[in-house]
Amino acid sequence: MFNKDAENANIKTAETIIGPSIKVKGNFHGQGNIIIEGEVEGGVKTENNLLIGDKAKIKANIEAKEAKIGGDITGNIKVDGYLEITASAKINGEIEAALLSVEKGATINGKCTMGRAEKIIAEKK
Repeated sequence: MFNKDAENANIKTAETIIGPSIKVKGNFHGQGNIIIEGEVEGGVKTENNLLIGDKAKIKANIEAKEAKIGGDITGNIKVDGYLEITASAKINGEIEAALLSVEKGATINGKCTMGRAEKIIAEKK
């Protein structure tokens, strides 16, 4: 999902971009791609893809179809498909994903649940 070409495509098709100088308090729910580089306190939910930058600070529960996460996250993360956690990520909260990749250097404090891939694949048939 998040090779360089796909990442650039996500940036071009992002419905919501929260830049590095932006601080947001509140819940938001979108259907398109979301990119967060700033600070969010509340809740984040998208029916599509989520990209959280290396310097982002998030205090929120997160839900997305697929996600690539860096930065400092306090809250639970639920991803229906593939979740990529980068080396810069510091996560305090529960993680639920069908498929998970964690780069060396990432910090996770919380319960991690995987293996919903079979259920998702069965639903798509």
